[in-house]
Amino acid sequence: MWKSFYIKPNEIGILYNRSDFKKILQPGTYTYFGRNWQVKTYDLNEPEANIENLELLLRNHGSELHEHLVIVRTTFKQAALVRLGQNWVSVKPNQLRAFWRGFIEVETHIFDLEENLELPGNFVQQIRGISLFGLNKFQISEAEIGLLYVQNNFVRPLQPGEYAFWNLDKNIAVNKVSRIIPNPDFPLPDVLIERHPDFVAAYCEIVQLQNNQVAIVRYQGKVIVILAPCDRKLFWQGVEVEVIDIGTDAKLPQHLAAELVSGVPVTYTLSHNSLHVCEVPPQHVGLLYINQEFQTQLQPGLHAWWIFGHNLQTPVFDLRQQNLEISGQDILSKDKVPLRLNLTAGYRIVDPLQAKNTLVDIPGYLYKELQFALRGAVGEKTLDALLEDKGAVDISISEYIRHKTSAYGIEVDSVGVKDIILPGEIKTILSKVVEAEKTAQANVVRRREETAATRSMLNTARVMEDNPVALRLKELEVLERIAEKIEKIQVNGSLDSILTDLIRMNRE
Repeated sequence: MWKSFYIKPNEIGILYNRSDFKKILQPGTYTYFGRNWQVKTYDLNEPEANIENLELLLRNHGSELHEHLVIVRTTFKQAALVRLGQNWVSVKPNQLRAFWRGFIEVETHIFDLEENLELPGNFVQQIRGISLFGLNKFQISEAEIGLLYVQNNFVRPLQPGEYAFWNLDKNIAVNKVSRIIPNPDFPLPDVLIERHPDFVAAYCEIVQLQNNQVAIVRYQGKVIVILAPCDRKLFWQGVEVEVIDIGTDAKLPQHLAAELVSGVPVTYTLSHNSLHVCEVPPQHVGLLYINQEFQTQLQPGLHAWWIFGHNLQTPVFDLRQQNLEISGQDILSKDKVPLRLNLTAGYRIVDPLQAKNTLVDIPGYLYKELQFALRGAVGEKTLDALLEDKGAVDISISEYIRHKTSAYGIEVDSVGVKDIILPGEIKTILSKVVEAEKTAQANVVRRREETAATRSMLNTARVMEDNPVALRLKELEVLERIAEKIEKIQVNGSLDSILTDLIRMNRE
């Protein structure tokens, strides 16, 4: 029995007889006698040769197979890259792989994983954009430095560029750290300082502080961080570090306080967490307490202290005169009349330290004492007495409050009742009383004037009775008043007869 086999131009075949390898067949037609012949064909467009029992065939027919196959064999500590034309494949450790020769160009490269896990740079460029099993690729930009970790242990820094590492049996990680930020968050900085001094010396600046020191770190003249006592931190080289001893004096010099409390958002945030700041306005005074103990008075200006290890308090007091209003006080007078009063007082703090040490709430204390003084002064007087002499109430309250505040470093300059508000019915009664009083006064004045007028007329009559000339002058005065009211006067006869007739008319 004859059997024929056809191998296509893009194929290659392996001839078997009773499952025994005989030869490799190139493209063409083949005829064999017998029924036990078999041919297994492979498409050369798929360059990898997935041949069964490859290990056994290589052992028995290695020389013939090597003419047609590229064999890649890796040990437990090796990996391989195979270039198939424009494509690449990776081969894991302890693998046997075969690829057909001739149809597609095949190129193999073996890598010793014990010697180096990093792929050489020329291979990294060739496999750019290709994802391969067992390889981790990293891109470090020009503004970064990469920190290479193998099995979570730091190995070395990576400069900007492209990198690829075998991660077949080990965990490979690269932490990218910005070079633009001078104080980045280094991973495990204490480990880097203790275990990798060469890296730290080449790239970093270490700041290690004692328990009585703080540090101000600047970059390009700007404050980037304030370090507390006992801090240890890594920075990129190029920063400026100012270490300050706060063991003897925690107060900042004026120029440094102005710099750190400049209002710049970053600086302000740093200072807020590290400094106690007190700004005393003009006409004010501040008191400095450290750990609950008074230290000194603070004059107007900006003051700042390091807060580390200290409990600072800086209350500020206004030395100018201040006003306190006591409004809507409902009080009964001595004669049980309900009144509502408004009081105002002006005071100044003359001894801030005494006021701070003896009073918790200065305005609250003054308000309470002025209430007591007002109630005492009003409750001792009747309504009439209050309305007649409000100044007496002011004097009484002033004497009381000045006696009370003199021991607390407070000086009360003025006290006065602004308003006395009466209930509606009391207002009505008082209005009627006032109206009656004024009416009676008006009647008295009217009677007095009428009496005086009558007495004057009687005296005038007595003078005229004894003096004809005076009578005639009075007659002329009357005539003058009459003439003022008459538009036209016609005189017939003498003036004497006119006066006589007028007098006669008046008598009639």
